[in-house]
Amino acid sequence: MHIQEQGKTKNKKDKFNFVVMKITVRSIGLTPHAPLEEYVEKKIGKLDTFYDKIIGCKVFLKVENKSERENKTVEVCLAIPGDDIVVKKTSASFEESIDLCTDAAKKLLIKKKETS
Repeated sequence: MHIQEQGKTKNKKDKFNFVVMKITVRSIGLTPHAPLEEYVEKKIGKLDTFYDKIIGCKVFLKVENKSERENKTVEVCLAIPGDDIVVKKTSASFEESIDLCTDAAKKLLIKKKETS
């Protein structure tokens, strides 16, 4: 098994220059290109608008069974004090999987914000 750790950790900063959310992208079995990493940061970075207590986020990119068309899996793990939110989706492209993960995470974050 080939695990590619890019060391691509981005710290998103707010207007006061405080670190809001640390995004780490790890890929298993592939080397992600720069536009894909930018897409991940853009989509995941918007999640802190729905719940402001997210400490960090780990994004795992993986190609599953190569014989199937829908084999691009994205797993998003959001670190939140007292709880973690994990969302995993598989589709035909990484971008689509990222969109599905962020939509599901957004719903979970809104629900969490309403209950806290």
